[in-house]
Amino acid sequence: MAETIEVKQTWTNYLAITTVLFAVCATLSTFKGGGYSTRSLLNQTQAANKWSYYQSKSIKSYLFELQKSTLEFQKSTLKDAPGELLGKYDSEIARLDKSIHRYDEEKITIKRDAEDLEKNRDLYKLHSSEFGFAVIFLQVSILLSSIAALTKKKYIWLVSIAVGSVGIFYFANGFLLFF
Repeated sequence: MAETIEVKQTWTNYLAITTVLFAVCATLSTFKGGGYSTRSLLNQTQAANKWSYYQSKSIKSYLFELQKSTLEFQKSTLKDAPGELLGKYDSEIARLDKSIHRYDEEKITIKRDAEDLEKNRDLYKLHSSEFGFAVIFLQVSILLSSIAALTKKKYIWLVSIAVGSVGIFYFANGFLLFF
């Protein structure tokens, strides 16, 4: 009885190595994509909080503007009022004006912070998206490598390398955003 010895083809060693490489990159892409996605969501939440804070400052500023306007109108109707009373109106109007100015300055800072958070959110989304594409291409490549190993078809493995190369491109782009 003759024993059949299966001769291992050298390309299958390379198939195993590329499959492991693609699997490692897919795993890292999944973790990095998830991390960037979490950062994006966190920045979105913080930006929404800043915009709410901005709105509250706007409302307070508007209320002070209404009070100031009311006092200025009342003062304009008091033609024969004693100087002491007009002085009280002037000091209250000045106090309200300072508050309005302070709220306007605070709103500028809050707006800048919210816009910075939104820029970060958009950047993190972009990173996350690139890693997501990497995972898709790398998973397809792993699938094709598995099929090539089972069927012993080298051309399927070569297609797997091409698809995996696209995945590696997206993987690198997820870090560097060069494209």
